[in-house]
Amino acid sequence: QVQLVESGGGLVQAGGSLRLSCAASESIFSFNALAWYRQAPGKQLELVANIITAGATWYRDSVKGRFTISRNNAMNTVYLQMNSLKPEDTAVYRCNAVGTRLGNSYWGQGTQVTVSS
Repeated sequence: QVQLVESGGGLVQAGGSLRLSCAASESIFSFNALAWYRQAPGKQLELVANIITAGATWYRDSVKGRFTISRNNAMNTVYLQMNSLKPEDTAVYRCNAVGTRLGNSYWGQGTQVTVSS
């Protein structure tokens, strides 16, 4: 079974930075896409950033210019560098991967990001 493990969350003041990591139990080339989602209390899950096999990226408007998604193939890890954090970025951040063979969707357990004002 594929496992995704997130780390790097924490409590940060507005304007600060955090780097989230998502370590996969197998090669990231086993997946069509890797993504970071987030969910704030009482709100819907939302896609934050996405990276496909070829390396192209996508970001939601509210994080453009502040967040960067990247990967380290040798480490089977995808990252989310978050700069200039705002209180509205507070949420549980979850890593998602879609398998290339069967299209199965896998999720990490989530890591809490809290930005204080």
